[in-house]
Amino acid sequence: MGALAWLLIPLVAAIGAGLWGSWANRTRKARSDGPELDGYARFRAAMEKSHSGG
Repeated sequence: MGALAWLLIPLVAAIGAGLWGSWANRTRKARSDGPELDGYARFRAAMEKSHSGG
């Protein structure tokens, strides 16, 4: 019976990881990368501005 419990632990963990992965992928598709890309463009512009001054 103890061996069955040790086999169930990774099985439950794998099922939980699959559910979490599918949920995380669903929310990523629903949200666009627009805000992240805009923030990166502002960061690049600020870095270029600070390097060009000195």
